[in-house]
Amino acid sequence: MMRLLAAFLLLAGLWGAGKDTILLDTDSGLFGDDGAALVMLLRSPAQVAVQSITIVPGNVWAPQGAEYMFHILDLLKRGQITVATGADGPLIHTAAMARESERRWGSLSYIGAFAHDAAAVIPAPGSKLTARKPRRDAVNLLISEIERRPGQVTILALGPMTNIALALRMKPEIETRIKRIVFMGGNLRVAGNASNAAEFNFWFDPEAARIVLRSRIPIKMMFGLDICNLARIRKPEFDQIANVRSPLTDLFREDLGNRYPAFLQKPDATGYLWDSLAAAYLLNPDFVTRSESRYIDVQTTWGQFYGSTVPLDRRVAPHATPVTVMFGLDFKRVFAIYKDRLTKVD
Repeated sequence: MMRLLAAFLLLAGLWGAGKDTILLDTDSGLFGDDGAALVMLLRSPAQVAVQSITIVPGNVWAPQGAEYMFHILDLLKRGQITVATGADGPLIHTAAMARESERRWGSLSYIGAFAHDAAAVIPAPGSKLTARKPRRDAVNLLISEIERRPGQVTILALGPMTNIALALRMKPEIETRIKRIVFMGGNLRVAGNASNAAEFNFWFDPEAARIVLRSRIPIKMMFGLDICNLARIRKPEFDQIANVRSPLTDLFREDLGNRYPAFLQKPDATGYLWDSLAAAYLLNPDFVTRSESRYIDVQTTWGQFYGSTVPLDRRVAPHATPVTVMFGLDFKRVFAIYKDRLTKVD
């Protein structure tokens, strides 16, 4: 009996050791790719454990993002997970700068929270406000979780990197205590989706992205537009999920069907997995077929190229670690993960 108990405890320990401890930093909209990423993670308990969710301004302002996260957590019956907001806005970038950029250099494709009222918080369609309030200490929460589990925490960064940059500035020593950061952001060989030059997450807070990319975090894994542009969702893929009825797929159908990319109004529209790719990588990295190691930086001089991804001059950041940039994927394999988690019965 003692041998059996010892064997069970050993197996349990090995099983726990194989799980990835995740801190999710997100700028979640109603559902989209951030919400899908959360669902994928929480429905993969054998592979990952989400410790907490920190909210950063990006797609929407942080209070609205927290409300959307609370709604999804309630649908999943996972209301016990900590949700915290941190920064109120980017380090330097402002809505006024975005407006002046458009006046000088032409229209921007997407400006996210800059188009919204920072004080407004609305419920998910068909629902009431959750009446739940996030903690307001996201930056300190990131620091404390990393210090409590040195070398064990993966940061999954799905929005601008403001919260993470502030944590690295407040406690630089945590850089080497982070296991790795997996992030969606940037673009190297393709055009941007905020401006012609820049991907939205980097564009919204270029200074924060620069701090993270110049840091000593041991492993940095980038899902930029180069790979995200290959992960296209069209109406047939949308239908495979939207036709499976559940509270979560109804939310998926409402957001992707009636908002962006509005498949129900525009059957020829195209959407992208974006943040969901980074989440899927934590569940099964084998769908990535090509990657390259690069030292990269972000353009922080305000102008037409603000927020664009550029090579790093290592003389100014000699201790920066390289970034593994993802370039190729097996779409059928990653879509199978995405579909399975979004349609799974809890």
